[in-house]
Amino acid sequence: MKNNLTTRPLGSTELNVSTLGFGAASMGNLYHEVSDNDARKTLASAIDAKINLFDTAPRYGAGLSERRVGDALRPLDKDKYVISTKVGRILKPDLNAKVNELRHGFLTPMSFEAEYDYTYDGIIRSFEDSQQRLGLAHIDILLVHDLGADTHGSMDDYYFKQFASSGYKALEELKKDGRIKAVGLGVNEVDVCERVMNISQFDCFLLAGRYSLLEQAPLHGFLPNCIKHGASIILGGPYNSGILATGVKTNKVPYYNYAPAPKDTINRVDKIENVCQQHNVTLAAAALQFPLAHPAVASVIPGLSSSARVEKTLHLFNEKIPAAFWQQLQHEKLLDNLAPLPI
Repeated sequence: MKNNLTTRPLGSTELNVSTLGFGAASMGNLYHEVSDNDARKTLASAIDAKINLFDTAPRYGAGLSERRVGDALRPLDKDKYVISTKVGRILKPDLNAKVNELRHGFLTPMSFEAEYDYTYDGIIRSFEDSQQRLGLAHIDILLVHDLGADTHGSMDDYYFKQFASSGYKALEELKKDGRIKAVGLGVNEVDVCERVMNISQFDCFLLAGRYSLLEQAPLHGFLPNCIKHGASIILGGPYNSGILATGVKTNKVPYYNYAPAPKDTINRVDKIENVCQQHNVTLAAAALQFPLAHPAVASVIPGLSSSARVEKTLHLFNEKIPAAFWQQLQHEKLLDNLAPLPI
């Protein structure tokens, strides 16, 4: 099978990222344990496949993901990978950590607890701590993690002001000094990305789940604004938390936005699946390929939890999808008419 994996520029930076990236939350034991050996094999499979963008974060397993990703990338020549990690949380030792239980969704042996800190000092410390965990002196992309109302609720204004008045200066300083090459946000919402574009220049936004085969609201403002601003999108969560991977025609409960999907979402996905069956298209392949048709999107980064998952994802990424499939989705109003199509 022909491999359609290429690279695209990230914003106006010198970085070029693979159109399929590696979301490394699973390397922090997301929901279940992944052995060290399996983690090594998974990352090695991605490297062998010429995936060059690896995204991790302190939150993923309280530092476990960063350690594993760093171990995999450290032996490589620097031009073989682009490493992205995040700031906004400081990991502090927790003597009472229940390492045999899920904590914040991760079954991790790392005895740390995170505290939010979007100040200048907090971002510098988080960056330097990540360097230590990764074992890498250089980090390419630094993303501010989970800023916004979806995470912070009533504390949103407090943390946003903390970042706007102090924290973003740390990003500018790190980039000016050449310690990082790109700055951005790693979030699940559009609004906070719009807000920070008024503060300073951002190179990219890692946006999870908000532009997908299932929802295209960002076409009407946000994505055009990113192009004007000079920021690329790294698209996380292309399966909308699972429903676009599993579909809705099984006995399993479909998940959307990390919760059981509502009825209207199930109905919409059911209609999309019907079109998939008519054209012999895999739903997950369509979900993976669709976002990359938009010129603002540089890379799609699904979570990859095993070497088998890497291999399957590559097959989905390279699956040939006929133009008539996309055109029918638009004709049946299952895709926004403004959505660029992968044809």
